[in-house]
Amino acid sequence: MKIAIVRQRYNPYGGAERFVERALAALAAEGIDVFLIARQWTQAAANGFQRINCDPPSGGVFGGRLARDRGFALAAAKLMAAGQFDLVQSHERIPGCSIFRAGDGVHAAWLAQRARVLGAVGRWSQRLSPYHRYVLDAEANMFAHPALRAVICNSRMVADEIHRFYGVDRERLVLIENGVDLDVFNPEQVSIHRAGIRRASGIPESVPLLLHVGSGFARKGVPQLLQAMARCAGGEFHLAIVGADRKLNALRATAERLGIGRRVHFTGPLPDVRPWYGAADGFVLPTLYDPGPNAVLEAMACGLPVLTSTSCGARDWVIPGKNGYLVDALDVDALSDGLLRLCALAELPASRLLARAAVAELGLPAMADRLIALYRRLIVGNGLQVSPDRVV
Repeated sequence: MKIAIVRQRYNPYGGAERFVERALAALAAEGIDVFLIARQWTQAAANGFQRINCDPPSGGVFGGRLARDRGFALAAAKLMAAGQFDLVQSHERIPGCSIFRAGDGVHAAWLAQRARVLGAVGRWSQRLSPYHRYVLDAEANMFAHPALRAVICNSRMVADEIHRFYGVDRERLVLIENGVDLDVFNPEQVSIHRAGIRRASGIPESVPLLLHVGSGFARKGVPQLLQAMARCAGGEFHLAIVGADRKLNALRATAERLGIGRRVHFTGPLPDVRPWYGAADGFVLPTLYDPGPNAVLEAMACGLPVLTSTSCGARDWVIPGKNGYLVDALDVDALSDGLLRLCALAELPASRLLARAAVAELGLPAMADRLIALYRRLIVGNGLQVSPDRVV
C-alpha cells in the first residue's frame, strides 16, 4: 500500500501536526509505504517514512501567506498526480485529494465565529480579504471535486459544519478522533508532578489550580478567561497558561491590571506539558473555534475535568456536571460561573474518573486501526463500509 500524506509545515506545538506525526509512525510500523509531501517537517527522519520535498518559491517577504499557501497547493497537486499513490490524504485544502482530514476545521465556520468578535470594519475587511477568499474557494472546490472519496473528521462538530456549509454527503464523513497515548497521559501524573510544580511556582497545595494549554491566545479565549477570572468573587484559585503568543507580555500586564497577576502563571510554550497536567485540578479552554484540540484530549486522559466552549469539538467528550461544563466562548459571566463550578467539580474524585473514561477508547492504536481500515476499504474499491458509529 502506497499512501501520501500532505501537510505544508510541521509545528511541534501544533495539534494537527502532532496528529500527522503519530499517524505516520503508526502506519509505517504496519509496513505501509508512507510518503510525506511537505515544505518543512523537522521530525521526518525519526518516523520511518519518506519525505518528498515541496518548497516552491513563495515570493519572499512580499509574497505573504496567500502566495505561500497557493504556491504550495499548486506544487503539491502536481506531486500528488505524478506519484502513482494508492491514496492521497491531504491535511491542506487542495482539490484532487482522495481523502481530506479536516484537522483544522472548516474555514467558513471559523470565519463565522471570528466575525462575532469583529466590529463592522473588521467584518467588512474579513469578507474582502484575498486570503480568506482564496481559502474559502479552495475549501469549496476540494469538497466538490470528484476525486474526494472520504473526509476524516476529528469531531462530530466538524462533520456537522462540513455538511451544513458544503452539503457533503454524510456517508463520506468519517469520524476518527485524534489519538492520545493513554500510557503517557494518565492520572499518575498527579503523584509524579503535583507537589514539585506547585512548590516551584508558589501555588499552595490546598488552592485549586486550573490549566489552559494552547497557542494563539485570542482564538483560544485567553482574554475572556482573564476577564472571567477577575469576576470570580471569592474565588482564590490559580490559573496556569501554557502556550506561545506575540501578545504574551501584554496579557501579563492585563492580568496585573485586573488584580489577578499573582494567581496567573504564564509559562510560555513547553515541549512537555505533563507536569502541569499533574499539578492541575481542572482544565479550561474557552476557545472561539477549535475542531478537536489535543490539549483537551490529553488533559482528560490525565483525569482533569474540563470547561470548554460550545464551539469546540471536544464538547463531544464533556458530560455537563459530571466531568466538566460547556459555555459560549464570549459569555464572560457564564465563563466566570463555570470556573467556580469547575473548581468545585474537581474536588470530586468521580469527576476525574469520568474525565479519563470519556477518552479511554481514543488511544493511538485505535486511531491507527481506524485509519488503516479506512484506507484498505477505499483501496479495494468496496466503498467506505464504515461502522455506523464512525459515519457522522
